[in-house]
Amino acid sequence: MPSSLVSRRSALKTLAASTAIGLGGRAALIAAESSPDGTAPFKVKNGRILQSVVPWCFNPMTVSELARHSAAMGLKSVELCDPKFWPELKSLGLTCALAGSHGFAKGFAHAEEHAECVTLLTKRIEECAAAGVERVITFSGFRRGLSDEVGTKNMIAGLKKIVGLAEKKQVTLCLEMLNSRVATTMKGHPDYFCDDMDRSVDICRQIGSERLKVLFDIYHVQIMHGDVTTRLKQYAAYIGHVHTAGVPGRNEIDDTQEINYPPLMKVLLEIGYKGYVGQEFIPMRDKIASLAQGVRICDV
Repeated sequence: MPSSLVSRRSALKTLAASTAIGLGGRAALIAAESSPDGTAPFKVKNGRILQSVVPWCFNPMTVSELARHSAAMGLKSVELCDPKFWPELKSLGLTCALAGSHGFAKGFAHAEEHAECVTLLTKRIEECAAAGVERVITFSGFRRGLSDEVGTKNMIAGLKKIVGLAEKKQVTLCLEMLNSRVATTMKGHPDYFCDDMDRSVDICRQIGSERLKVLFDIYHVQIMHGDVTTRLKQYAAYIGHVHTAGVPGRNEIDDTQEINYPPLMKVLLEIGYKGYVGQEFIPMRDKIASLAQGVRICDV
């Protein structure tokens, strides 16, 4: 073949690749996250980090569809889904790493909300124990004028009402810290009481149960504190679950954002973390290709 044609063909291939990358769409991501023959999504290779995914970020995709894709990629869990999906997850070789409960609008910072939260958590802990689900989420709710002192006192008193059942059933309560700085819906929660990792851990420390941990959401911690590596190491004994998302924007965890995830995954291994890392970013591109990309990034 004449050298001029070879050069022209090479130039066209380069231009096409550059265009696909520039578009940031399905073609570029699928190429990056596919097997060598381009027929299958990325599949976990190392498996040292147990990976999970949170369904709400992938709406309107159904839990069933997300579960099938997750199983094909080698994830271990689809979390925060209704218990009615748990048998289907099991049939796919998946678990629910973290069960939902009373939601973040109400929580243990307000004494008048304790009864409702305890009732809902009691039901969910019983369901978790029966199905082999090991963790359930819980929240502080919003400050609404509470001082740190009063809110913390209420949190301790309220969580003590349910932690005994969690101990008995061997289900771990995971108290989630959320950022209060971002006002965009589901990207931040202004006035949330447990918007500080130090306060959240201190509540767990004062209760002193192995069945009460924090949900260490790297996205929220980065927004409120930064210095994520230090806090992972400092609070290793209190981390019951981990979530991901890109900062800013709560989108893909790739090089479009400021957090470098592979070193943080290595820190989790270093501190002996044995739990799950849940992908909780909101995809801006093709949902499954973006999930495959996030799974690859965390598969250190």
